[in-house]
Amino acid sequence: MTYRAPVADIAFTLKHAAGFGAALAEGLYKDLDEDLVNSVLEEAGRFATEVIAPLNRVGDRQGSRIKDGVVTTPDGWKEAYRDWSAAGWNGISGPTDWGGQGLPHAINSACIEMWNSAAMAFGIGVVLTMGAIDTLEAHATDHLKKAYLPKLVSGEWTGTMQLTEPQAGSDVGALRTKAERASDGTYRLTGQKIFITYGEHDLTENIIHFVLARLPNAPAGTRGISLFLVPKFLLNADGSLGARNDVRAHSIEHKMGNHASPTCTMVFGDQGGAVGYLIGEENRGMACMFTMMNQARLAVALQGVAIAERSTQQALAYARDRKQGRASKSAEGSSPIIVHPDVRRMLLSMRAQTRAARAICYATAVAIDRTHLSADEDSRQAAHERASLLTPVAKAFATDIGVEVSSLGVQVHGGMGYIEETGAAQHYRDSRIAAIYEGTNGIQAIDLVTRKIPLAQGTTVKTHIAELRRTVETVRAANNPAFGATGARLGEAVDSLERTTAWLLGRPLDDTSLAGATPYLRLFATATGGALLAEEALAAARAGTDPEARIAIARFFAEHLAPGSSGLEREVIEGADSISDVALA
Repeated sequence: MTYRAPVADIAFTLKHAAGFGAALAEGLYKDLDEDLVNSVLEEAGRFATEVIAPLNRVGDRQGSRIKDGVVTTPDGWKEAYRDWSAAGWNGISGPTDWGGQGLPHAINSACIEMWNSAAMAFGIGVVLTMGAIDTLEAHATDHLKKAYLPKLVSGEWTGTMQLTEPQAGSDVGALRTKAERASDGTYRLTGQKIFITYGEHDLTENIIHFVLARLPNAPAGTRGISLFLVPKFLLNADGSLGARNDVRAHSIEHKMGNHASPTCTMVFGDQGGAVGYLIGEENRGMACMFTMMNQARLAVALQGVAIAERSTQQALAYARDRKQGRASKSAEGSSPIIVHPDVRRMLLSMRAQTRAARAICYATAVAIDRTHLSADEDSRQAAHERASLLTPVAKAFATDIGVEVSSLGVQVHGGMGYIEETGAAQHYRDSRIAAIYEGTNGIQAIDLVTRKIPLAQGTTVKTHIAELRRTVETVRAANNPAFGATGARLGEAVDSLERTTAWLLGRPLDDTSLAGATPYLRLFATATGGALLAEEALAAARAGTDPEARIAIARFFAEHLAPGSSGLEREVIEGADSISDVALA
């Protein structure tokens, strides 16, 4: 089964759960109106469904190939990218000064979900270029902006992010790639990078690498890292392509999934050093790179939503068609497996968790928009702190959900899910990397506990919890029997989150705190996701827009998934000793 973009669901979540509708109404987006938003989402959904999605299986089976340093993407990939960039999708939220459309980050996030549902290996490449645009605009010289931004924004060139080395994975400060100052003001880079997504390909004629490297006598660790722009082809004075730079792809990895995305080992300096241009200040590269990394982390979160959505669509279609056993209330022979309670439980878990993850990601995107567009500094700072709080939650929770939902998708298919021809196994294989790259989910949890909940002396997280509690009270006040125990169960989840947050904020940051970081993030996401689904359900009830289905999903999440919050609370507060005291031989 192929994919059909759920444009109506995406638009509803964006407007009613993520806060985009309120931002639009208050004039945050100035002249943007709902009709334009709907038109953009509809057209993105059409392109994802009709052009990209049919290539997903082709990409998985053929993969990208390398021969003599030249990488060839699967059949149809190059043409799809050409049409995608020609339609302006690469620059949808790009700066208008450099040819972009300047639309909200939230709209682009909805589109990113659709590109990645259609083909995750396609979607990951384009988001790196978007991150490169943000980084260049924020930190580069006017000369570099003029030379590179127009073609990056248009999609004529693509960008890469190059941090990882064999000895420097999550510990970026251990990198060894060297940069030497040249007499003409440029730099010469030598070294090796691994796991570089789209480090080489045939989609565009030039590739612009954003490379972390260390200058001579630089301070140790991350304080001594600088960021450089290293183009595949150098530019002539008139901006045309010149000589090939001293950088090449040595090989591509043979991976579990995402086969069409070329993951490259890159070599710099075979001929004496690749020409690089400093971005920002020397030894301040990590601050610049975080602009790109934070963009990428939300994009990878959206990959988790995307693969979960596609897995759910396929599992639902299969469950409607596959007949096995007789339902308890059926007088006929075999029944579609969708009527069996345990299959329904799996399918509802898939749908509810996918929608909760989507809501968290979109809420993060709206907070990022407010960071840039709010009228006063205090509002911008508060939005920045909210976005900072939500980003690690979005990245870790949504990508965990991608893995869990795609695994359930295989289970719904039974034995056929284990057979490659059905496609369910591809979703599971593709999903697995998202919990690893752009900062492993364990690192996201540590970031949440050590850096994000203490923001503004804990005011940011306390404000967030107060918002969740208001949603719970609104559900209770609605007095709608269709919500069942939603108010009670969500209230208990928010109580658990509040107690656990207070416990973490009231103690020193040590191994006990770190041991509880991952269950704390899951608790945070469970309470938040459940409340956002309740907001959707309340909005649907007010508007009369499919309220039964949305209330049913919010109720399922609250009654079947949120009760795990109390166990997560105990795991955080009481479970550290069972981690630290056990000997692992």
